[in-house]
Amino acid sequence: MDVEIPALVRDAAARFGAGAPYALKAVAGQLADDPEMGVPSQLPGIRTVLVDGELFEDCPALAVGYLHEPDRIEIRYVALAPAAEPDDAQEAEQERELPVHPDVTAVTVREVADAWRRITHWLRDNAPDSYAALRTGADLAAVAALESELGVRIPVELTVLWLLSAGDDGSDGRGCLPGNRALLPLDAVAAVYRLKTEAQAHLDTANAGRPEGERITVWRPGWIPVAADSPADRVSGLYLDTETGFLGRWSRYDDHTDDERDTLVTYLEETADALEAPALAPRDEPGLIGGTLVWRSAIDPAREARWQRLATLRSE
Repeated sequence: MDVEIPALVRDAAARFGAGAPYALKAVAGQLADDPEMGVPSQLPGIRTVLVDGELFEDCPALAVGYLHEPDRIEIRYVALAPAAEPDDAQEAEQERELPVHPDVTAVTVREVADAWRRITHWLRDNAPDSYAALRTGADLAAVAALESELGVRIPVELTVLWLLSAGDDGSDGRGCLPGNRALLPLDAVAAVYRLKTEAQAHLDTANAGRPEGERITVWRPGWIPVAADSPADRVSGLYLDTETGFLGRWSRYDDHTDDERDTLVTYLEETADALEAPALAPRDEPGLIGGTLVWRSAIDPAREARWQRLATLRSE
């Protein structure tokens, strides 16, 4: 059985310690002999293997998630394992916290993972500073804890994205998504959600005395913050509407007219397409300033002369 370890996963493992890449290879060898050794996770088609860090020098306990297909295995993520094995009650609680909707299949997992892999592979090869700013993936326990804190069911596609990368610290103050938006770390997701929910609570008090047509809504409980307009500016960005599945925009002015009207999958796929074929980018054009990905819409006028169009670079 062929076991694939994408470069992004190898790089993520290296950040956990010098022994982690070796441990990952050891797991790959075991999976080649026993593809069913992992236990099913809450993500369709994804199984998880726990690695005992004490067996490997300079390696913490790890959770390795993989996709088993008839003729191949692909390791999809590596993350820190929970500090202790959960008891039966904890397992039951996590089962309730991260269920998979019946009509969501492994296709969603693959679409998000493939799109994000295309983005990160491009960053690794062309914008190493932006690539280095991406955080490693979260684990299911962290996502479950966030879901419990928000009190909102986190969609599978967003869970998958966070398992692959749990935030973007930015390069030169710029995230890697179009407009140089940055994927929010999980703690920032919770902070933004609290802030906007509190703002809406204050408005609800005022709305009580207004006619229905004049009530103001700036935030809904089912909106989950996904990306900020920059790593340091978290007062505006994109949220995922869990009821519709579409992305929308929040801003400091509570202006929601600029809705993206994309699902998270199409947003990531269009981002990957724009990087791989910049001449065909429909909304924003990617380029480089040194080792940082800089989208045309976010160019600082003082640095515009340094901005290099990707199509020009490829023709040289």
